[in-house]
Amino acid sequence: MYNTKLAQNIKSVLKEIGEDPNREGLLKTPERVAKSMDFLTNGYDLDPSEILTKAMFKEEYSQMVLVKDIELYSLCEHHMLPFFGKAHVAYIPNGHIVGLSKIPRIVDVFSRRLQVQERLTDLIKDCLQDTLNPKGVAVVIEAQHLCMQMRGVQKQHSSTTTSAFSGLFLSDEKTRGEFMTLIT
Repeated sequence: MYNTKLAQNIKSVLKEIGEDPNREGLLKTPERVAKSMDFLTNGYDLDPSEILTKAMFKEEYSQMVLVKDIELYSLCEHHMLPFFGKAHVAYIPNGHIVGLSKIPRIVDVFSRRLQVQERLTDLIKDCLQDTLNPKGVAVVIEAQHLCMQMRGVQKQHSSTTTSAFSGLFLSDEKTRGEFMTLIT
């Protein structure tokens, strides 16, 4: 199923840019774009805190838990062009751990909304901090933005790195340093 109103709007966009939406190659494009947008923005329909709480377990482990090289794909809210890269997410448990697959899932939830990389980084950190109440959270995202590569400044080899820290990762340079060493 797809959003028929969105498909109709895509057909209008095709007309506005000078295309013939009735030519063979474009006949199903409005439907395909609508389905694609439904998938690429399905993060609005999901609650990341609920995803985490369904897989929280009491555990006395108190060392860093790191999931790195999490692939992410998102749409820039300024141009609705893709940006993509990797997220590195760590936390230090405080009586609870979470199923490891849930960390990439929350990255996906926030990535599948119109975004800016800076906010995406903070949302992941805040969700983990608020839901798990760990001793600290660290998030680093490295991404390439097609809005910078294929339009605008057209810098094909540029990448952007953002970071967000809480708790021990913010206050303890040794802990933050260990995280940074592990992700490089």
